[in-house]
Amino acid sequence: MRRSANGDSRTRRRAARRRAIRARRVTATRLLAAAHIRASLRLNRQLSPRMATIAGLQAGVAVLVAIIALRHSLWPHLVGFAALGALAALFGRFAPLLKRHGIVGICAAMLTGAVFLTSMASWLGAPAFVVVLVVALIAAASTIGFNLWKLGGPGAVIIVFAAGAAMTPVDTWSVVVERTLATATGGLVAWVTTTATDFLRLRELSRLKPQLEPDRPVSHILVAGGRIGVGAAVAALIAHAAGWNHPSWAAIGATAVMQGGHLHVTLHRALQRMAGTVIGSLLVWLILSAEPPFWTIVAAVVFFQFITEIIIGYNYALGQITITPMALLMTYLASPVAVATEMSIERVFDTILGAVIGIVFAVIFSTMDDRRHLAKLHRSQRFAPKNNHP
Repeated sequence: MRRSANGDSRTRRRAARRRAIRARRVTATRLLAAAHIRASLRLNRQLSPRMATIAGLQAGVAVLVAIIALRHSLWPHLVGFAALGALAALFGRFAPLLKRHGIVGICAAMLTGAVFLTSMASWLGAPAFVVVLVVALIAAASTIGFNLWKLGGPGAVIIVFAAGAAMTPVDTWSVVVERTLATATGGLVAWVTTTATDFLRLRELSRLKPQLEPDRPVSHILVAGGRIGVGAAVAALIAHAAGWNHPSWAAIGATAVMQGGHLHVTLHRALQRMAGTVIGSLLVWLILSAEPPFWTIVAAVVFFQFITEIIIGYNYALGQITITPMALLMTYLASPVAVATEMSIERVFDTILGAVIGIVFAVIFSTMDDRRHLAKLHRSQRFAPKNNHP
């Protein structure tokens, strides 16, 4: 009797596994439907072009002031880390004034913490693959933090970017401290800049009614963080095993793609990120091949940062065309030893790897609700294939 019960149990488990595999295979087929791919090319309607312009202005000013402050200090070589901290100005653009101050402060602390942890791991002599795993852990932890505290866009991907920029080897404790303080200085500049200029948002805040983020069970938030952490780790470890110089870029790609709230959004972000990165990498190759002086690079970073916030709301691919040169130029400022051609090509490969891993893991770890939402969308008139038969 016991053998029969055990056999029945094993049979049920095998049947459940087969159903799960079949469900994910069907989901992948639906996800790759031509209609979803065409949808990724559409231009969206901006919630507020004026707010996007203000956000771009605030971020651009914060980055510029942070770079100038460090450039004329005793640590001019740390301008890239100051610029990273200044990216805290990107957050909370639709939040009320007082709440926005808190959001920018929290994000500045997260950016600083990410740089500190990655630099600390390097200083302690951790092998390269362990440092990669630290970046993946930061991706998971920051994803959980953003969801728990409802910090909003652009999400954990900026924190992972800061962590990845700090992966360059550290051999003394003083370098860890200097990097951390430089990033914190940039964060402080972002907080002061947004606080001083947030009056520009008042008119738009009174007019807009942004959609509130729904409350999510803590268990769901932890699962989402774990899923992104695993995806970032796998993507970065593959890039590291391939001998690429910036495996964190693959982690950034996976994190950015998996931040999508639904499976079809994940696909859109992956396709848009890959397309935009190819064009953006070509732009940065053209810029760095000309061997521009320092302040020309700074002007390009500020310009691309400003333009990104204006256009990314229309289509994520458009934003990637400008985000990519901004990110690569900022990386160059933090570690000006990269070769333009190699850095641009690697950015494309890392992004494609991260995007593909992001899609695969999104499907593998999809919940029943995720698959039902995609099935409903697939059946809708907007995405269903045309049928001329009665």
